Amino acid sequence: MTTHAAREQQVREPAAGQTRRRSTGARALMLTATALVAGATGVAGTLLHQNVTAPDTSAVDAQAAALAQDIRGDLTTGFASPGRTYGGQFTEGTIVAQVVAHGGALLRAGPEQGRSGGHVHTAEVMLGLLPPGTGTVDPDAYPVRCYRYTFGFGAHSVKHSTMPCPASRIDGNPGSPAVQMGVLLAHRPSGTYVYRQMATAGYAHTPQGVTDLLKDEGLVAAGDDVRMASARAGGDDVHVFALRIDDACHYLRMDSSPSAARLVPLWLAPADEQEACGVKQALAAATLYGIDPAKAG
Repeated sequence: MTTHAAREQQVREPAAGQTRRRSTGARALMLTATALVAGATGVAGTLLHQNVTAPDTSAVDAQAAALAQDIRGDLTTGFASPGRTYGGQFTEGTIVAQVVAHGGALLRAGPEQGRSGGHVHTAEVMLGLLPPGTGTVDPDAYPVRCYRYTFGFGAHSVKHSTMPCPASRIDGNPGSPAVQMGVLLAHRPSGTYVYRQMATAGYAHTPQGVTDLLKDEGLVAAGDDVRMASARAGGDDVHVFALRIDDACHYLRMDSSPSAARLVPLWLAPADEQEACGVKQALAAATLYGIDPAKAG
């Protein structure tokens, strides 16, 4: 219970302590404004006035550095890592939760190209879509920026650097990628701490079991459109689902093992997989990162 509470504190959504509702509230308005400005100027990764004055990127860069530190904490092997972070294995959902907590969205993730063995992973993210916290900020102080993270097995392996934001939508359709990311974030399920640690044990690995889990956790409501495809992974204990929740693709990793309660089982699929949203992509994304401290010796 203590570990779970610590993780919820450390992996939190920008409006911590408030209920997130799609397209409502000041945070949603700011997100919409960000997307509309980026679309209106025709320049992806821009905010109000950025075509006039060079933006100060220090605030967003600080969030990028904090995200790198969060990943280092996840990769710290041990049952009780220093600080608030639990060390051990984690899902892609943990990364998504942390990216969202720092005001961004995951563009793509997977093994680093050109590397064999799949031991070095990459995550490309767009930050600055929402300023973390609840305060009001000057738009020029929080521009949209993109970053690339690489990591392996240990905390020392985490590296991050800036990268050019995509010039067009990730799915190949015309339009601004900032608008695309804004729409994805607006279509997240309702509730507080949407992408969080939760136990899936006790639920049938069936469409009905998935529906029961989502309803019990308050992640879907009456009228929400949920479509799904599934595949088994790693034996009978693990089942992976690709879900479309109100047109946003999500992955769900249902694991019956007792240790799975510390994992983040549900997450928003990366932007480059939103179009396909299939079991092949979900199975690849369900691979655990890090090292199980119980097996580390």
